Amino acid sequence: MKLFKLSGICLLVFLWGSFAFYGCAPEETSIDENLAETTTALPPESAIDEDLEEANTDFPPESTIIGEVSETKPELEGKIRIARIDDFTFNPKGISAIRDDLFNEGHFSVFDVLVELDRSGEIALEYYFDQALNTHVIESINGIKDWWYVAYYDGGWPERNVFPMDHYPYKDHMNISIIEATQSELESYHRVFSEEIARKNAHGGKTIIPEVILRGPNMGDLVFEDVHVKAHNLREDMFREGTVTAIDAILTLGDEGFIDYELLWYESLGTAQIVKNYWVERINQDRASGRCGFVYEAGSRGFYGFRGNHIHIPSDARIIHSPEYLEYYWICI
Repeated sequence: MKLFKLSGICLLVFLWGSFAFYGCAPEETSIDENLAETTTALPPESAIDEDLEEANTDFPPESTIIGEVSETKPELEGKIRIARIDDFTFNPKGISAIRDDLFNEGHFSVFDVLVELDRSGEIALEYYFDQALNTHVIESINGIKDWWYVAYYDGGWPERNVFPMDHYPYKDHMNISIIEATQSELESYHRVFSEEIARKNAHGGKTIIPEVILRGPNMGDLVFEDVHVKAHNLREDMFREGTVTAIDAILTLGDEGFIDYELLWYESLGTAQIVKNYWVERINQDRASGRCGFVYEAGSRGFYGFRGNHIHIPSDARIIHSPEYLEYYWICI
């Protein structure tokens, strides 16, 4: 396993006309000493020319973003099921985001659908905003307490999630069910949210992820500690400027020169007619092909994998604050 500390001093060596990553200088040696090692016993000029020709074909491609964001505002009639109450339809064009600090006009969250049903008098929703959790909490629906939700996009399936409802972006062809939950379940979810916000506040409002892990069949395991993830506003159609999403971890590591990548915009994919997201198509030498590629998850170690963190929100649409970890890994399905 390779371990990187972003705060460490790393050396970029200008090697025969191209930049190549050399590595982190050991504490007991100086940068000058490391440079000296790379410049001793140089071959003849003819050999350098031959090496240049070979090197020019071996360098990894630069980071690229392929495709442009299309019209992504939801416009088709949607449906939502609330357990023990009823099924409802709604017009997304009439819904505004209660989290206008996160969403741009025309985009909204799963929670906003409930707010709209309450506004239209179809349900009686009681809720409040919890600053420590940075999310809205449902007190009751039609007098019934203890609610959670299951949501998935076109082509998806029901899955357990530990993710704030007012952060989950709504899209056309989406399936939403509001389900009853136990108090202990809700308390465990809220504990995760409060820990993430406390971590962010402890770093002065910066999104610091203690551990970012990248796993690929060729690059092996790369682990980066205390990553300060910065907003790149890749989805400026959907989110307010400065909103950090999971894919920003990839872009940030690319900015720092630790990886290179390729992002690809998908309008649709397989059985999913409506996708409209960027996917991480390549990290370093590992490129998606056939039924193999990168997936990701983020959150608390207590909900690792399908216990709540591995949910099918594309990483460019998953808002993060300071999760305990974020991992991209390779699978074949």
